[in-house]
Amino acid sequence: MQPFIPSADTIPVAWGWFQFLLLLTFPLHLLAMNAMVGGLAIGVMQHFRGGDTRTQLAHRIAVVLPLVIAFTVNFGVAPLLFLQVLYGQFVYTSSILMGLFWISVIPILIVAYYGAYLYDFKFNGLGSAGKWIALGVLLLLFCIGYFFANNMLLMTLPERFADYFHHRDGSLLVSAQKEFLPRYLHMMAGALAVGGLFVALLGRFRARENSELAAHAATIGLKTFFFMTMVNAGLGIWYLISLPRQQMLLFMGRDPAATACFVLALLLVIGVLVSSFTQRLAVTAVGTVVLVYLMSFLRSWLRTDLLADYFNLSELQVVPQYSSMLLFLVCLLGGVVTVGWLIQKTVNGFTYGAPDRSP
Repeated sequence: MQPFIPSADTIPVAWGWFQFLLLLTFPLHLLAMNAMVGGLAIGVMQHFRGGDTRTQLAHRIAVVLPLVIAFTVNFGVAPLLFLQVLYGQFVYTSSILMGLFWISVIPILIVAYYGAYLYDFKFNGLGSAGKWIALGVLLLLFCIGYFFANNMLLMTLPERFADYFHHRDGSLLVSAQKEFLPRYLHMMAGALAVGGLFVALLGRFRARENSELAAHAATIGLKTFFFMTMVNAGLGIWYLISLPRQQMLLFMGRDPAATACFVLALLLVIGVLVSSFTQRLAVTAVGTVVLVYLMSFLRSWLRTDLLADYFNLSELQVVPQYSSMLLFLVCLLGGVVTVGWLIQKTVNGFTYGAPDRSP
């Protein structure tokens, strides 16, 4: 092990539990994050283009934006904690090495969150300034994604940890790595695609109240999903060939399970492209959720392989604390039930006439 990699902490139960929970919760965060970024991007474009229906759609997105940000943040807590349990010696180190930027995520998010609420509650009063505020919020979210992409890549590059001596102020970034740009664009293009699906579903919720708006949202949303998924397929290929040769071959036969998952994901991409082109919203939504889970599995395989020369999860020492794990699972179950109830109430509110603050 390199001297710049700290020793791993002990864990209370076998590592497989945390890996399972990480793979279970991380896609939920991705889906919420994609709806947040992609949905807002469509709202901004609709607002700038103008027109009654487009402005109504922009306002409908503005109303749900604070809620989606809240879900994104909360759904992100669990997978980040599980990642820290499994790979703490890497992700804590990378976070410190880019600490100047990493800590800035918090004030940036606070400003973006405030801007989202302002865009929602003052939509009418802001006039033309509203679309510029929304654009500012969108750029702040892209900035947060940029810092996250840097950290998640840096943690898989322990050979770069020694660069601390050239960046003692916590300003180390790895955006110059050849795989960074396709990785970041792949994530953001995926967000725009899923955001389109989110907008289409959002229109469906108010179809009985405003059929014209619902039809417009479905058309714009599914067209955006189709186009950005096509773009993202190309970015995914770029990202794959930018990886080190060993990791690229991981999905091309070196690991049969990883290869099978990769092929299944490609087939599913074709499936959701066909279903979105034929305007089959429900089928597209279900296929996209499954696809996001498959992509998360591929991401986990890649991270494990990149760190294989430095660490293996089987090396984690277990100091049994089953009671704390049991308490966590009970709280998790209660949390899932509560969140499910909140989502149901939220959906019912937007479907059956919550205060809409319409323009």
